[in-house]
Amino acid sequence: MGGENLMRENKVGRMVPQEGNGRMLIPYGDQKPLGHHTAPRTRSCGEFPPSGDKTVADLKTALKNAGLRDGMVFSTHHHFRNGDFVAAQVFQAAQELDVKNLIWFPSAVFPCHEPLLKYIENGVIHHIEGSLNGPVGTFASAGKMPGLAVLRSHGSRYRTLQDGELHVDIAVIAAPECDMFGNMTGARGPSACGVLGFAVADAQYANHVIAVTDSLVPFPAAPWQIPGNLVDQVVRLDQIGDPAQIVSGTTQITRSPERLLIAEFAMKFVIAAGIFKDGWSFQAGAGGTSLAFTIFARDEMRKQNVTASYIRGGSTKYLVEMLEEGLTGSILDGQTFDLDGVRSVRDNPRHIMTSPFNSYNYHGKGNVASMLDCVLLGATEVDTEFNANVVSHSDGQMLHGIGGWQDALFSKCTILAVPTFRNRVPIIRDRLTTFCGPGELIDVIVTERGIAINPLRQDLYDAVEGSNLPIRPLAYLKQQAEDLCGGAPEPQAPGTRPVGLVTWVDGTILDTLYQTS
Repeated sequence: MGGENLMRENKVGRMVPQEGNGRMLIPYGDQKPLGHHTAPRTRSCGEFPPSGDKTVADLKTALKNAGLRDGMVFSTHHHFRNGDFVAAQVFQAAQELDVKNLIWFPSAVFPCHEPLLKYIENGVIHHIEGSLNGPVGTFASAGKMPGLAVLRSHGSRYRTLQDGELHVDIAVIAAPECDMFGNMTGARGPSACGVLGFAVADAQYANHVIAVTDSLVPFPAAPWQIPGNLVDQVVRLDQIGDPAQIVSGTTQITRSPERLLIAEFAMKFVIAAGIFKDGWSFQAGAGGTSLAFTIFARDEMRKQNVTASYIRGGSTKYLVEMLEEGLTGSILDGQTFDLDGVRSVRDNPRHIMTSPFNSYNYHGKGNVASMLDCVLLGATEVDTEFNANVVSHSDGQMLHGIGGWQDALFSKCTILAVPTFRNRVPIIRDRLTTFCGPGELIDVIVTERGIAINPLRQDLYDAVEGSNLPIRPLAYLKQQAEDLCGGAPEPQAPGTRPVGLVTWVDGTILDTLYQTS
């Protein structure tokens, strides 16, 4: 680890390394200089066939042509979620070419990537800088990865590439439909996954871009989502992913009466606070409680004849129904969560692909997140200062990615919908296991036992005064949960060996993740 064990305290009282993965780190609260837009090496049209045909025989040939060598940074995207077939083929080809110590920079990792752990164990992959999930997070938390995991939000991942904080040598983009020139879309083809928004930054900023497809169509593959002018090579594979697996257990409406009550309370709060009105905008995630909130919103919009100007996605069939019914003017979609969304992206011009640049990027001239009237998010823990954790549970293991969670905190009203306890463990803590988001950006916490409003938002207190909502101090909700569960949980014993970093949207370091076993 070298200098990674030289720690200092940041603004929120967390000890963070001064160095990690060979780079100097800036603690959260310190001034981080603004980066300048970076760019890949300038290419000349003379380097490519005048016919525009960039196809090569196979992935191994493409990697050779890209100059694959030890220590390079490799990127992939996660629009297939748990149905991705590309990352495994990439690293299998890299192993056959006998390269080592690659840095994998995915937009997210899912349980389907568990077979790739062998490439960390045999030295092909040195470490992962991307949201970790499931078995890969457990592996990293156990200290089995040579380098530090670096967890970034979707917006911060884009910013990282834009600012040159990390430079991708080779990006491999799974394209459900692609032509010989590299024009590509996720909206068509047998493996259609919807949008390719998370791959936009990689296409723009990587030094070498390889499009892989299982549907090579005649030029031009129009309309395209990513233009072929950004692509160096095109490879045809037998299958790049299973779009049925973009639907997972986290994209199903909750059946829990407790979670449904939380969603109902959240909707009632939005109405009482005056946020719900004609022309409003909102974002709700794809978790069970968030989807239930979307259904309550839809039903209330029908009842009160209210329409949204736009809804920010990940898109689901519920958002598609609202678009087709005229309840919203458009869907701004960064990630398609089901096959109804895929169809809608393909067929409806008001279903618009966005990337983290226009949705979330902190180093830009504005973004959609700050324009939203409200956003409903989840969390694994909150503390009495309204700070929140979304990466780990109380055992400290990396089990969730940050996704767009941090970015969406900048909405006009950020609501966390959480139960007061899970598995008999209270989730309102004196101190978070992992610090992922500062409390000054979290406005309301909605639980099954009441609603807590951040004292910084006196305007929201005033707006709901006189309503029949169960407005409670957060400390009161914390005590209720502890009474029911037999006391406060024992705090996690601090680890000694850093295995991961939680970054903030500007690239500064919020917290350190430690080895748990």
